[in-house]
Amino acid sequence: MKTIAALLVEHLRKFGIHHVFGIPGRAVEPLVGEFDKQGVQFVLCRHETGAGFAASGYALTNRRLGVAVSAAGPGGMNMLTAAAQAQIMNLPVLFITGHPALAEMRRTFGLDASYLEGNLVKMFEPVTMFSARVERGELFPLYFKHALEKTLLGGGGPVHLNIPTDVLTETVADFEIDFPSFPPNVSVGIEKIVPMLMEARTPVLFLGKGVNIAGAYEEVQILAQRLNIPVITSPGGKGAFPNRDIHYLGTFGLGGTEQATAIFRDGIDLMIIVGDSVSDMSASAMTPNIYPKQVIHFDYDATFVGKALPVPTIPVIGDIKENLRRLLDKVEPEESFHLKLRSMRLSSNTEETDQESSLLTAAKTFKILRQHLPADTVAFGDAGSNTFYAVKYFDILEPGTFHFDENFITMGHGIGFSIGAKFANPAKKVLCITGDGCTFMHGTEISTAVCNNLSIIFVVINNGRLDMPEKAMKYLVGHVVGAVFEKPLDVTMFARSLGAFAICCKNERELEAGIKSALEHEGPVVLEAVVDPEEIPPTLSRERN
Repeated sequence: MKTIAALLVEHLRKFGIHHVFGIPGRAVEPLVGEFDKQGVQFVLCRHETGAGFAASGYALTNRRLGVAVSAAGPGGMNMLTAAAQAQIMNLPVLFITGHPALAEMRRTFGLDASYLEGNLVKMFEPVTMFSARVERGELFPLYFKHALEKTLLGGGGPVHLNIPTDVLTETVADFEIDFPSFPPNVSVGIEKIVPMLMEARTPVLFLGKGVNIAGAYEEVQILAQRLNIPVITSPGGKGAFPNRDIHYLGTFGLGGTEQATAIFRDGIDLMIIVGDSVSDMSASAMTPNIYPKQVIHFDYDATFVGKALPVPTIPVIGDIKENLRRLLDKVEPEESFHLKLRSMRLSSNTEETDQESSLLTAAKTFKILRQHLPADTVAFGDAGSNTFYAVKYFDILEPGTFHFDENFITMGHGIGFSIGAKFANPAKKVLCITGDGCTFMHGTEISTAVCNNLSIIFVVINNGRLDMPEKAMKYLVGHVVGAVFEKPLDVTMFARSLGAFAICCKNERELEAGIKSALEHEGPVVLEAVVDPEEIPPTLSRERN
């Protein structure tokens, strides 16, 4: 006979989970104590939302379960945003919240999470694949098994279990659950699209962040090379394809290149979308006069298939990686687009000119970062124009080294994601791209990196404002309200107060020296890039369209 807490931790260890993230509290003390007893590191975060982000980065990086833990009541509520971010990215994260002992529910308790006060089970339902309270120890194996299965089914995603204190300490007969494994969901429509691919004269391969989530890097490269198809990425899909490959024409949408837009103006008879919802962020430059004639859309589910582009669309629903593999088994090499691709790639070298400024700019910052950082540095982009500058100016040299969600884009999530990623793969150099607004919200998680001596480079683009809304208001209404910080954040002093090694960079020379110091330093480094507040961000294209 063992406690539910002991059996839960035993299973996590068996699944290869060596770190969990959270904030302790009375309701989950039996579980936190069991983590310590069994050698699973409980990473103390600075906020429950940050813990959920870290668990998500852990899951994204090691491609297995991430775990976030909080006490009952408001602690659990603080993880809702992180659960929503994990859901939009199809990440398998187990959110565990505590609850006062059920045996004493007749009394009023602080941090209640029941239907009487803050009903966490109901709150988590819209942002998870499964949410339930385990009310008896004998039910735990069933609920736990079902929750694990839900993290993988369909596109996968987060789950939530609310476990009262007396259930965590309840003893039950030993049981063993294997981590679920399902055969990939393969579409029946592969045969139908092969002739369309072979007959298309002006196709384009459009890659979204679903390629990153599926890990389908090799498959999309082989497809592009075999058929010599031009490749474009959405902002979130930028890390899906090597940016200096001859087939790559850049990003479409916010942070996009002229080449990516030009190929649509020339006329596309077949657009092959892989893992993208075609939102206003990824299709800001898409106007009716440049719509493709036909779309083939690979995705995990059909929710957004055929919604954004009113053209004939063939869905290929199911496991993206496996469906691409099946397609590759059926297509023959094609060479008709090679010369056009080479011509467009050569012209891209002279496409952009830097905005004139005597100050350091975000554009220059990311160009310099690319010059000095190793090719295999894994970057996590935060919300805001800071990462859209990276989308435009920071070339990705190796697939899978740039992660960014341009749709839900929770401010500050990149900070937590980078921390979880470093725990999952300590050998990798990790870069967090964030801004002053995001740092105001979740910058205290840098303290988590400090206390665990995580070698992460946090680049904070600081222009003293919420750049996307500020520039949008200037353009749309002519004046700005509530988007400029009355007293800008001194990022360097803030980071040093948390114990981080921090450098303020106000020009290119200081930035280059700062990057050199960061690469040599053991532990987290914060590089504050104080940039021109009047620099026009790539995100303004959405308002102009």
